[in-house]
Amino acid sequence: MDLIHQELEEIKKILQIKVPGSELISCHKNLVSVKLIKTKYKQLTACLQFPADYPNEPILIEVKSKVFSPSLVNMITSICDKEAKKHIGRKQIILILKFLQQFLDDNPLLPCREEWASIKKNILEECDSDKVKQKKGMIQVKATQGNYFLKIQATIPNNYPEEPVKLSIEDHNFPGPMVYYFISQAKEYARQATEPPLKKNPKALPFKAEPHLKKTMEFLIKKCCKRFPQECCPMCGKQSLPENPADIIKDGKDDKYIERVYCGHLYHHGCMDAYMKTPPFENGKMCPTCGLRIYHDKWNISPRLAEDRWAHGEARQRELEEVVDFLS
Repeated sequence: MDLIHQELEEIKKILQIKVPGSELISCHKNLVSVKLIKTKYKQLTACLQFPADYPNEPILIEVKSKVFSPSLVNMITSICDKEAKKHIGRKQIILILKFLQQFLDDNPLLPCREEWASIKKNILEECDSDKVKQKKGMIQVKATQGNYFLKIQATIPNNYPEEPVKLSIEDHNFPGPMVYYFISQAKEYARQATEPPLKKNPKALPFKAEPHLKKTMEFLIKKCCKRFPQECCPMCGKQSLPENPADIIKDGKDDKYIERVYCGHLYHHGCMDAYMKTPPFENGKMCPTCGLRIYHDKWNISPRLAEDRWAHGEARQRELEEVVDFLS
């Protein structure tokens, strides 16, 4: 029995022992095909063929995958070709399969590789920095806009994208309530991408989890960190946040305290209070920037009640003016 037949018999007998979880699809002289599955979104098939002068030549390898992008598949194939050259003169197939299995284990970011590449290319700017901890499946980004920054950490779970990415703000110099909104909304996007809606639409297609790393990071970086330090109060037109984060007002009754309304725009407390307490009140107050109705817990009253309070205040002011006129 020649070496190739010995290796084929060995593969049939010990593949499951040497490469747990592998699935042998075909095993003959013309082709050895093995499927490796870690999760639904981390799987590939290795097709191996013996060259004419095997084992003095590296085994011929073709990697296929229904879940990885063509560019990633090509990269994995190239890595395997280099690995095979290290084992010339030996039985190579099980060694290559073990290498591939270890590669899947050591690279938990594979399911979001294309998303991360797009984030680096289209979202991060020169002033930002990033760090990837591949084996921990962790991405760290420090996004900066002027004097403001957010340090974001995203950990990719083993079953991504069926399981939501774990997000946290490690450090920042934004107002605390704003950061609470940032991370809460980002986590909500991740939840919506992985959990079916409570109210099912009978006409909708069956729910399918979607990749969401890019959406959550884009929200935190572009729509939060980059946007708000440049945003101006719709009423006075001045920058909402102070240029120096050390000057952020924490007293909720101070005129310069920052109020974020339902539509997402930032107002100075004093500007918002004056706007909400002066007419017209019909149909509620609209945001001058986007035209949506303004909702905020501090001014949660009906247009009728707001108008009655304003009229009452005006009446009292007239009475005071009359008293002053009389006494003078």
